[in-house]
Amino acid sequence: MTNPYFKVSDTIYAITEQYPEAIDLLANAGLEQMRDKGQRETLGKAITLEQALQMKKANVTTFAEHLVEVIQSNRTRVDAALAHQEKNAAATLRIQGVLPCPVRIPLLEGFEKWLATQDEALKQDLDYQLQTASMGVDWIKDTLKVTNSPDALTDLFISAGFDLFFDKELIGKFRTQGVFHDLTPYQVYNKDFENDRINLRDPDGHYSMLAVVPAVFLVNQDELKGREMPTSWADILKPEFENAVSLPIGDFDLFNAILLNIYKTYGRTGIEKLGKSLLKSMHPSEMVRSHAKKTDRPVVTIMPYFFTKMTRNGGPMKAIWPADGAIISPIFILSKAESAAKLQPFVDFFTSKEVGEVLSHQGLFPSVHPEIDNQIPQSNPYLWLGWDYIKQHDIGELIKELEAIFQNSISTGEVDA
Repeated sequence: MTNPYFKVSDTIYAITEQYPEAIDLLANAGLEQMRDKGQRETLGKAITLEQALQMKKANVTTFAEHLVEVIQSNRTRVDAALAHQEKNAAATLRIQGVLPCPVRIPLLEGFEKWLATQDEALKQDLDYQLQTASMGVDWIKDTLKVTNSPDALTDLFISAGFDLFFDKELIGKFRTQGVFHDLTPYQVYNKDFENDRINLRDPDGHYSMLAVVPAVFLVNQDELKGREMPTSWADILKPEFENAVSLPIGDFDLFNAILLNIYKTYGRTGIEKLGKSLLKSMHPSEMVRSHAKKTDRPVVTIMPYFFTKMTRNGGPMKAIWPADGAIISPIFILSKAESAAKLQPFVDFFTSKEVGEVLSHQGLFPSVHPEIDNQIPQSNPYLWLGWDYIKQHDIGELIKELEAIFQNSISTGEVDA
């Protein structure tokens, strides 16, 4: 991944002076003292980023990629969006969405390199906004709430999110109108996702997917203190894990997937128990360092699979793939049927093997592309809400109900946005 911003051999002081938005990420990675200006001017001048991360036994490459993503997002999102909108005001083909933070830059670089090889007329007719997932999708939702005509819809959406795609106030209101059509070029999904246990393919041929975000456990073995190692979602709901679990509440897509799947399997009682389990919510980059905190250390953190590779070998943090399945939040690619001819080249790119490998191998977001080896044992199952369940429920309203039950059930601890 191209990094025009800093070198890992640069001092922390130099990096934070030029890119102050990096301070929070450094602190969340265990360098809490970097929040203090005095510490940055003294210790920060004496130590390089690489040295600091090595002392924390953190993955230098992974951290650098995250830091680039933060800088890239904060530096360019406003100016670039305005410039792009002005340049492409007359475009008739629109692409919107968010890309997973760990792989957004390589995906964008690949897309722009591919786009440069395309016909000039196609490029001039395109307006695209592919933001980082950390920005959320409110900027898309705000438009959808006041859009009732399919004619006003963006031609291609890429994002995770049960509420965005199924809420009847958002994209969900168009789902049964034949507005969207699966344009993916392969006939079957990856064997990980189309087998006798699970099938992610939309039987109605409306929605399609690129990959999934699996939720797994990160267990602080030092904090078990007589508890048995939790290996399933049922274990997380046991009384011994009350007020002991960190949940990804700030990651709305994944958290909604967890709420929906727990409710489907365990009902209202399961959501209440999940609420009682909450100790606090942390960003995943903070979770992997939570064992270094002196107080309020969660026994279990629920996090995207990607972040488990930031843990150091030999430490107390142990990644557990739930025996009953990693709950997944799909990354959807939704194509407007009436724009199929113009969209097909773009769909072919985003569903290509090359993009699938970036998602799966660099981001640890298992791909649905049939030729990708997701490098996850077949014995590791996934939990998918299921198309029948989605069609039988008003997912948007259900999420709101489950959030209310969860909030009312929290026994102690503070929920951080």
